[in-house]
Amino acid sequence: MKIIVPMAGRGSRLRPHSLTVPKPLIPVAGQPIVHRLVKDIAKVLKQPIEEVAFVLGDPAWFGDDVVESLEALAQSLGAKASIYRQDLPLGTGHAIMCAKPSLSGPAVIAYADTLIRAEFDLDPTADSVIWTKEVENPEAYGVVKLNNKQEIVELVEKPQTFVSKQAVIGIYYFKDVAVLKDKLQEVLDENVTNGGEYQINDGIKRMMADGKIFKTGTVDEWMDCGNKAITVDTNGKMLQFLKADAEEQMIASSVTLDNAEIIEPCFIGEHVVLRDCVIGPNVSIGNDCVIDNSIIKNSLIQNHTNIKNANLDEAMIGNHVKYNGNFSSVSIGDYSVLE
Repeated sequence: MKIIVPMAGRGSRLRPHSLTVPKPLIPVAGQPIVHRLVKDIAKVLKQPIEEVAFVLGDPAWFGDDVVESLEALAQSLGAKASIYRQDLPLGTGHAIMCAKPSLSGPAVIAYADTLIRAEFDLDPTADSVIWTKEVENPEAYGVVKLNNKQEIVELVEKPQTFVSKQAVIGIYYFKDVAVLKDKLQEVLDENVTNGGEYQINDGIKRMMADGKIFKTGTVDEWMDCGNKAITVDTNGKMLQFLKADAEEQMIASSVTLDNAEIIEPCFIGEHVVLRDCVIGPNVSIGNDCVIDNSIIKNSLIQNHTNIKNANLDEAMIGNHVKYNGNFSSVSIGDYSVLE
């Protein structure tokens, strides 16, 4: 089994945080989004992963440090890492085709701005499985249309009349991804675009027209990381799941507590100093941070950051920040928002 991960975009909706760090590498509950996504997919698949192919953007943005972290991620799964580049932002279908040498055999394609919790077996009768989540407002999403055999027969983007409540979350399984590759090659050769971009859906629709069987794989939780508010909420949900799973150490042994209280669930990274503060619930703090005289809950703080005299709720603070809640002298980087 292979996992193909297009992650070339910077993520403008998550600015200012994605101005300096690619969005898939922003940490949620102590690990980069893409790391958690790939590990969770591998857990759902319940079979060996032979290769993880990552499609990255400009090397100036996705540099050697990013490549090294992704290679280590694949290695942790016992898999080979393949690195490809998408030089121009020409859409999801184009991004997938940038990984053309890896497009053979059974594969999962997953976009690296979402996290999941799921438990199901892949349907052996299906040529492809599109992972979905039941939503209350399907008109805001791309949804699947099913026939009486519960097969997907159509993809409908933001339907004005009711089609189904099953929203497409951006994770796909193909029994042989080479079939999708052939159809996407047709799309590129015929210059079929939507909004000036080549889309995966146009390849999928051609597979459906050829009679390929598509089924749904329904996830229990679909957690987006599209903007600041949603990412903070996702961080809290993931912390709750990790606490229930009890599979990861969530508070590092190197944390220094000085008249400080931690209300679980929280992730506290290495060499963090907590002094005269209350942290939690639902707080992630990265490595080498110092928190003084503060109350922080439902928040995500990255690495090497100093915070004092703060009362924060639903906050997202980046790396190398110095934040004083009295606002006498604040410097938290370009394009930052204080609310």
